[in-house]
Amino acid sequence: MGPVVDPLRKNSEGAAGADYETGDIYRLLVESVQDYAIFALDRTGHVLSWNPGAQRFKGYTAEEIIGKHFSTFYPPETPVDFTQYELDVAARAGSFIGEGWRVRKDGSRFWAYVVITALRNDSGELVGFGKVTRDLTERKLAEEAIRESEARFRLLVTSVKDYGIFMLDPEGKIASWNDGAERIKGYSAEEAIGQSFSIFYPEVDKRAGKPAYELEVAAAVGRFEDEGWRIRKDGSRFWANVVITALRAESGTLIGFSKVTRDLTERRAAEQRALEDARRIAAEEAARAAAQEYATEMQSLVEQLKVQAAELNAQREEAEKANRAKSDFLAAMSHELRTPLNAIGGFTELISMEIRGPVTSEQHGDLNRIKRSQQHLLGIINDILNFSRLQAGHLSYDTQNIAIGELVEAVTPMIELQAAAKGLTFEPGVCP
Repeated sequence: MGPVVDPLRKNSEGAAGADYETGDIYRLLVESVQDYAIFALDRTGHVLSWNPGAQRFKGYTAEEIIGKHFSTFYPPETPVDFTQYELDVAARAGSFIGEGWRVRKDGSRFWAYVVITALRNDSGELVGFGKVTRDLTERKLAEEAIRESEARFRLLVTSVKDYGIFMLDPEGKIASWNDGAERIKGYSAEEAIGQSFSIFYPEVDKRAGKPAYELEVAAAVGRFEDEGWRIRKDGSRFWANVVITALRAESGTLIGFSKVTRDLTERRAAEQRALEDARRIAAEEAARAAAQEYATEMQSLVEQLKVQAAELNAQREEAEKANRAKSDFLAAMSHELRTPLNAIGGFTELISMEIRGPVTSEQHGDLNRIKRSQQHLLGIINDILNFSRLQAGHLSYDTQNIAIGELVEAVTPMIELQAAAKGLTFEPGVCP
């Protein structure tokens, strides 16, 4: 490389000679560039000049950075002598070209493409360095993403046996085939490649247009995922989890699809068994709960019945006591009442027999009324005693026909007196 003329040098008279004009053009060129950081370093690597592109890339103003060593732009993990190595290479070979991570003023990093050029005077003496830096972060990240994606995809396709992984062209025809796809679906690569991926779908899904619909969704939104029945080469069915991803070129043109299929038949069967077990257990638990609730209710009812039985027993005993007291009372009352009534009946008979002296016909009528009343009262007392015996279960009846007329005639004397006391006339009729 020939000697480099100092673009900032003026002629000895200080007038604007040819070199000065060249320097002005160079300065205008450097200061107008925005996409490149262009600045000068002295022989030890300290910044001498700073263009707008450098300020835009690195964040430093000229006042902040001029005079500082260019190692300021390097990450902390950079070896201490690396910046000196770059200068040594540039000084020895004329330039140094490299790429690597650099640091902005705010601490953020960017991937830089760097060219360091040695600057020499007419005598060939090293006077400094010119440094041009370009920010290639986006390109670097894109390249790394592509490399990582390709590496992951290759690893996935070549090593995974539990997934069917293959490519489709934009029309849905199979373009690639891995071992996992052959194991799951039964087709070899020679049999599958070139065919439509709809060969894996049941007839009902084909008639419904499901394969084409899945590609349409994947092309529209980038991805389609589904689970459903698929068909192997031998006609057997398996439950598949399917993910279809649209593949596009940098221009956005659709170039095909990737499809990943997983056989989940065993998992689905296990889920169905688990669901059936859960339903059975739920039914058993419900039955046990109902039985327990019924048993609890029955126990509560038994306790209530016991309480009610005890209460009824107590009430029965009280009733029996009351009944015995009533029976005792009625027996005593009948004895006490029947004795004077019998005496009344006896004395009435004696008077009627005129043992005490003659009795008129009117007096005979009165004595007959007294006798009937005495017999009526005795009948009432006997009825009360019979009722008492009936309640106690000690009375039996002997039914027979009676003369109603005699009953009416027997109660007529009492009714006539009660009717007369109220100004009424009682006239009993003839009863056959």
